Amino acid sequence: MGISSEHDLADFLITYTRDMAVSDEEPGTILDRYFVPDFEYRNDGLVIDRQRMIDHVRPVRRNIDKEATTADDRLGVEIHETLVSGDRIAARWTLRTRLRKGKTFAAEIYMFGRLAPDGRIRRIDQVGRQLEEAP
Repeated sequence: MGISSEHDLADFLITYTRDMAVSDEEPGTILDRYFVPDFEYRNDGLVIDRQRMIDHVRPVRRNIDKEATTADDRLGVEIHETLVSGDRIAARWTLRTRLRKGKTFAAEIYMFGRLAPDGRIRRIDQVGRQLEEAP
């Protein structure tokens, strides 16, 4: 999947986030679909490479209540804004998910990035802030 429009970017945020969190598909396969092999991903100042992203997914998948997250339409990804201009992308979105212990995790995320010529992601710089959520 290559990103070439705001619609594609919104689809990526929804599909990639869902697949990494609740699918049984191998994380590396998911990453290869959306990112070039030597992508740069900076989240709140932390540089995450391909292996670190794969390692991060395993505990996320264990801690998410998959049933609640997929069944409750208040959970998931809410897209506020997307922008695609040439090889540059930007988005403001909110992530909400239910954890196995019953709490809801929510964060507002601001993402900026660059695309490779094939529309896969070359670089992401992202910052987020956790939102207060009722249990």
